[in-house]
Amino acid sequence: MARTSDMVVSTLIEMGVDRVFTLPGLGITWTLDAFHAQREKLKVVLTRSEQTASVMAQVVGRLTGRPGVLMGQGPFTATTGAFGILEAHFAGSPMLVLTETSDYDGFGQYGVYQTMTGDYGGADIQAMLRSITKYVTYATEPQDAVYGLQLAYKHASLPRQGPAAVIMKSGIVRREMPDAPRAKLFPSMGYLQYTATRPDEAAVSRLGEMLTKAERPVVIAGNGAAHASDALARLATRDGIAVTTSYNGKGIIDETAAVCAGMLGTWGCPTANRTVAAADLVVVLGASLAPDYTRFRDPRMIRPGEQKIVQVDIDPRNAGWVVPVDLAITGDVGDVLALLEKTKPAGRQLVDQRLAAIKAIKRETGYDQPPRYSAAPGSVHFTDIVATLQRFLGADDMLTLDAGANRIWATNALRMRHPGRLLVPGGIGGMGWGAPAAAGAKLVYPRRRVTCLTGDGGFAMTAHVLATCMQEDIPIVVLVANNAGLGMVRDNLGNSRIAVDYTDINFARIAEGFGASGMRVSHPGEIGDALAEAHRRGGPVVIDVRVDPAASHRDAVDP
Repeated sequence: MARTSDMVVSTLIEMGVDRVFTLPGLGITWTLDAFHAQREKLKVVLTRSEQTASVMAQVVGRLTGRPGVLMGQGPFTATTGAFGILEAHFAGSPMLVLTETSDYDGFGQYGVYQTMTGDYGGADIQAMLRSITKYVTYATEPQDAVYGLQLAYKHASLPRQGPAAVIMKSGIVRREMPDAPRAKLFPSMGYLQYTATRPDEAAVSRLGEMLTKAERPVVIAGNGAAHASDALARLATRDGIAVTTSYNGKGIIDETAAVCAGMLGTWGCPTANRTVAAADLVVVLGASLAPDYTRFRDPRMIRPGEQKIVQVDIDPRNAGWVVPVDLAITGDVGDVLALLEKTKPAGRQLVDQRLAAIKAIKRETGYDQPPRYSAAPGSVHFTDIVATLQRFLGADDMLTLDAGANRIWATNALRMRHPGRLLVPGGIGGMGWGAPAAAGAKLVYPRRRVTCLTGDGGFAMTAHVLATCMQEDIPIVVLVANNAGLGMVRDNLGNSRIAVDYTDINFARIAEGFGASGMRVSHPGEIGDALAEAHRRGGPVVIDVRVDPAASHRDAVDP
């Protein structure tokens, strides 16, 4: 007779899951024999921490559009694993969390250590996960686990996508499924059916008229527009519409294109900020207009009542959420762009005027000539790394970023030429995300070169992902901008430095301890050669780049 664990694994396979990420413990270990029996259909990727497993699951979900699966023991899934769950929650990545209550076969009411049932003496995993997911279910019977899994997958997949969790009472994992449960189980596909919301054509027609008449229209594209990058580029090029992006949307279209003005924000591109400020029509596509995109409500940028503002979003709650709008369109950005492409194009004279205005702002703000700064002898500046990546990255490359000063310089000065090749921690934006994200991206796109740019602070948190990369044959390259400290915080403290400086760590040697390969770079001219050699070697490679501690992220801030 089938057990709960057998049915859980079979249901995952039935829903199309082909990979789960885990560091197993207690009740989850009792599922492993069921996974072993189905190992030809469903791969279990063992990591060294729930944090790494959660990031890899989140990135797989983000890139595939199907829930990535995190599986782990209750107390640790809800704590260290919350890192990737929170990223999925804020960034809208589909993710399925499978965990348990660690109540040792019914001892949850007795204060047994690790218990997460919510009883006296324990912790409440439902409450913990409910605050950071779209959906949580607590399965106390075998059939509850199967049905809960089906519903969690559904909730994670539906717009707006995000994480959903199934919590199993530990004792049911090994229990046999009843022959005829009162709550009968059905095939998963019947629960997963839905019809996407279609945009109102009259509203899109009105937007088309607004675009035809505007003198200086601008698009703000977010992560919700990522799947429609080609259509966005065609429409913007046809009509001379400036395209700026949110942080999550950076790299949606070729950032060297004539219509692209870069990423918005305090640490974004001055060109983008000035372009939005000069616009008479602002069209927001799949972006939240969160204050960090608009320099925390810089009154010169978004001006309701003075500018016409249109917001397109798959979730009607998001339009007019942060900023009041003149027109809200509910629907998929791709569907809206397809309808807009059928509308009457702007006149040639108007298009030329718009392109000239974009070009003028680019020239005034130095968009095509990002700044370069010198570094102390025996070290490099962040701008040296960015300039090298600008030359190195091609159509077959993917780049993941991490938190900190290194990310600020990359988002400010790097012009991504190939759409969809940049991954950023845009949910909670936590340190330690970049390297596990690169490993997840490589699993999804095994034929692309995947590079992670991270800092020494961030990489030290999840360097153990190298062990997973060795074990699973995931050949990523991690470029560590090593300035021996928390550079961003250190810059902000000025002369009052405390709790920001680390002792120097040679991450190249640490990589070798994991069985990976390592290199150390201390001159700008060596970075490009090191990147090329690292990708030639195959296998995980760490390049430790010695960055001048005096290189400040403040030089990248839009004044």
